[in-house]
Amino acid sequence: MYIIAEIAQAHEGSMELAHDYIEALSKTGVDAVKFQVHIAEAESSIHEPFRIKLTTQDKTRFDYWKRMEFTLQQWKDLKKHCDEAGVEFLASPFSNRAVDLLEEVGVKRYKIGSGEVNNFLLLEKVARTGKPVILSSGMSSFEELGHTVDFLKKRKVDISILQCTTAYPTQPENYGLNVIGELNERYGVPVGYSDHSAKIETCIAAALLGAEILEFHAIFSRDSLGPDASSSLEMEEITQLLKAVRNIEIALKNPVDKSDNSKFTELKNIFEKSLAVNKDLKAGHIIKFEDLEAKKPKGFGMEALRFEEIIGKSLKNNLKQWEFLSWEDVYE
Repeated sequence: MYIIAEIAQAHEGSMELAHDYIEALSKTGVDAVKFQVHIAEAESSIHEPFRIKLTTQDKTRFDYWKRMEFTLQQWKDLKKHCDEAGVEFLASPFSNRAVDLLEEVGVKRYKIGSGEVNNFLLLEKVARTGKPVILSSGMSSFEELGHTVDFLKKRKVDISILQCTTAYPTQPENYGLNVIGELNERYGVPVGYSDHSAKIETCIAAALLGAEILEFHAIFSRDSLGPDASSSLEMEEITQLLKAVRNIEIALKNPVDKSDNSKFTELKNIFEKSLAVNKDLKAGHIIKFEDLEAKKPKGFGMEALRFEEIIGKSLKNNLKQWEFLSWEDVYE
């Protein structure tokens, strides 16, 4: 299971905060810390509308992306910090220029955001790097996604696809957990889940349904002003999620053979029960269902599962209340 914590713009353009996120997330057990590389001039214009405008600090969406930019050296510093902290530096490019930058930074693979699935110019640029691609499918129909998969496969790109619902925060009726299996059946590639629900159970469910990659937004506090804050997980939640998912991962790799219960023999002898009588009974009494009780442990009388075989039998001798009942006590 490959687990990605996305910082995105939670750093608010602050290098210090970006480094703080790397340090904190590296301690949760995630495999990768993901950023978004925005170069305003290359990807946006003054005409781009805001998805969410939270402050008056930025007059246009272009201004916001400009404020989110880091220099090449700063990106290299973030990559170095990830390396030192033992997590993979992962990033989503939003322009061809951003791909050039990330090639200089040195990345192992690319994450393509939902809004770029139909950006074949960008996909061509990424394909030419020869590196693997994780593709988020949030805003795509199967038809659109199929065209993109074909485009990348023709270029021999190693692809993984994430089910993703582009809604912030995503409500349960829109999780689309069923799509995880459908993506695998349709495209025969590794499939994962990109979450915006701000709930740990969503990724846990995705793991149980076969997701090989999990991605979620990370935030120090959902009270932050960032555009993804309300759909992000806080650090303590991420730690809890990682523990749960890693345990599920172990469980899925170790299927239980329910046809063999031999290792429970000792416990079965303790917990399973033997037949007993629930009242004083005299010799010659005909055993009825109402005379019987089952008591621990197993092996001191007839097994409780065979009670029907002794009903209607006649007692050979007197039995006191709560004594175990065996074949030696009845006439055949």
